Amino acid sequence: MDDVIERIDRALTATAAVVGGIGAARLAAPSPCPGWDVRDELNHLVGGMRIFAAELTGTAAGADHEADWLGGDPHAAFGRAAGLDRAAWRRPDALQGTVRLGFGEVPAPMAALIHLTEVLVHGVDLAVATGQDALADDAACAHLLTVMQGMDFGAFRRPGMFGPERTAPAGAPAHRRLLAFLGRDLAR
Repeated sequence: MDDVIERIDRALTATAAVVGGIGAARLAAPSPCPGWDVRDELNHLVGGMRIFAAELTGTAAGADHEADWLGGDPHAAFGRAAGLDRAAWRRPDALQGTVRLGFGEVPAPMAALIHLTEVLVHGVDLAVATGQDALADDAACAHLLTVMQGMDFGAFRRPGMFGPERTAPAGAPAHRRLLAFLGRDLAR
């Protein structure tokens, strides 16, 4: 857990590259995240980053998670949220105490791991949905997959979180194995 802040930073950088490559025509493309298109998932990610940043800094996020965080400029909205997110996690006390999430309070190190998962996995979802698989950070995905496989992950396999594990094709890159582990349907 000592390097979780660096891993969040790395995930934000990788996801920013993916978001930068999403043109307006791709916002309506289906996402591997069930029930969402690319815009829905990007909006969820931006909202989550803004809410985490607000929670860590003791400020108001300004809206609830499912509000329209993107407005007319998804790229700028992501950039603003990523800047706030980075700054909040870089605070000296970021990994101390607890963080209030939608399902309750969790120790700050666990909140950081949850946030890393959100940023990295949604970034990979967006990469897959928009044909930018080459931008997925396979080393980061392999590390997160190993961490998750070492946990009692069953509690997270429920509607609104993660589905049952799927089988990844033989030889699949780490980002696709991670998505399959989390229950994403990559066949579409």
